[in-house]
Amino acid sequence: QVQLVESGGNLVQPGGSLRLSCAVSGIIVSINTINWYRQVTGKEREWVAVIFSIGRTNYADSVKGRFTVSRDNAKNTVYLQMNNLKPEDTAVYYCNVARYSDSWGQGTQVTVSS
Repeated sequence: QVQLVESGGNLVQPGGSLRLSCAVSGIIVSINTINWYRQVTGKEREWVAVIFSIGRTNYADSVKGRFTVSRDNAKNTVYLQMNNLKPEDTAVYYCNVARYSDSWGQGTQVTVSS
């Protein structure tokens, strides 16, 4: 059974930074593809970033150059470093294992506001 626990969300001013964590149990992150998504209430979930098992990453155009996804294999945890945050980045952020796409955590709220 895959379990995902997101954390690190907070209220931050525009231009600020946050690092989100996704602690994973039940699978080994280093041999799986892990995605980050975000969702605003009333809108569809939006794909943000991915880290493949080989370590390659990819990003949505809206966050490219500002967000970085990484992982710590020893901690079985995936991270999303978010820099130069904008108000439009406000959302609940979720991680998801591609192979077990039906499993979701509770998400972590990011609010970017002055």
